[in-house]
Amino acid sequence: MNHVEKMLDLDRKHLIHPHLPKNDDNRVIFARGKGCKLWDIEGREYLDATGGLWLAQIGHGREEIAEAAARQMKQLEYFTCFWDFSNERAIELAEKLATLAPGDLEMSFFTSGGSEGDDAAIKTARYYHTQRGEPKRTWILSRTNAYHGLAYGGGTATGFAELRDGMGPHLPHVAYLTQPNAYRTYYFNGQNPTDFCVAELEKMIASIGAENIAAMIAEPIMGVGGMVPPPADYWPRMAKVLKKNGILLIFDEVVSAFGRSGYWFAAEKYGVTPDMIVTAKGISSGYIPLGAVIMSRDVADTVREGHGYPLGYTYSGHPVACAVALENLRILEDEDLINRSNEMGGYIAEQLSALRDNPCVGEVRQAGMGIGIELVTDKESRQPLPDAAMAIPDIIREETGVIVRISNATNICMSPPLTMSREEADRAVEAVCGVLARVRPDGTV
Repeated sequence: MNHVEKMLDLDRKHLIHPHLPKNDDNRVIFARGKGCKLWDIEGREYLDATGGLWLAQIGHGREEIAEAAARQMKQLEYFTCFWDFSNERAIELAEKLATLAPGDLEMSFFTSGGSEGDDAAIKTARYYHTQRGEPKRTWILSRTNAYHGLAYGGGTATGFAELRDGMGPHLPHVAYLTQPNAYRTYYFNGQNPTDFCVAELEKMIASIGAENIAAMIAEPIMGVGGMVPPPADYWPRMAKVLKKNGILLIFDEVVSAFGRSGYWFAAEKYGVTPDMIVTAKGISSGYIPLGAVIMSRDVADTVREGHGYPLGYTYSGHPVACAVALENLRILEDEDLINRSNEMGGYIAEQLSALRDNPCVGEVRQAGMGIGIELVTDKESRQPLPDAAMAIPDIIREETGVIVRISNATNICMSPPLTMSREEADRAVEAVCGVLARVRPDGTV
């Protein structure tokens, strides 16, 4: 048995992969990466048009990041940030995030990733109201086709039933609103999508009672739902209703922050300052697990009254993770990758306009370096393709070496490193367009 066969055999015997069925023998084992390229253990080259899971903002294989981590490990590899303990890198990163985040969001609680962050934000919202003398405010509003990780609280708020089935009972007091996907016109009964969503929110608040609702958690741009930006007036109007009713707004920017949406934070795009922003992924470009819940001083001060903030994770404020994040943010700034996100994302979307005549392509959406291609049975009905379409990314990868993903059953999504070149973008577009040209209305290729 050679090395490749040994690794494949051991993987199948011992490693559990998220969302991979037990009897699926397909495996791609990566050995190295550089820029937007990856190589598997057999030496085959791939073009990473997904950024792993929406996160490789600065590309793979950056030596500066490895050097920053090594320097910090030699100085202080770890000590806790519980109680009155701290470290220089955590302080510096919290200060940096305060300068980048919108409005009065200037306090950070560090986590190891988005799922921890979403759970922390939900608990923080409930505890905030308890500290203010309103302990009945426990309800959390979310949306269908929302994704907030798969831990307990965020996993309940995640708006895909198939990701909650069989794992109940779930977190109580979670309700779901309609997603603002303007392309799916049949969601809105012929109404303007924002008018419909605002009226629905007001109706739900009246039904549950504003005095019982802690917060709404939402992605400003829905990622796993298919890279769906809302109508321009959606967030300003939704935020106004929430504020009027004393309900906190939590933006889950695990996907959209740090340049993915073309802004440091997508909240800027919509001119809204939420009460909390949950981040991860692009904060370290995936070089090390890290996340941050960035909150207003009012929220932070309120939940720290009395015996202090009653949340904490072993790796909160991990000095090596914070050192990596600081170097990652420096690269994003020095290489002007936020502006490049808009430039290259616009270029990719423009090249994908060739799909407008494809009968199975309903819409191409773009926000920064996030692209969503909505696949339909036909343009008139706008109904999504059958489940057979789930195989399309595998076909693209096997035929061309370009890695894309499918989200919300039939949305092809691209979220490449912000460093992607035009030549690499052309290769990705050619691969996607070539396979989609052969897609049938039953979802097969």
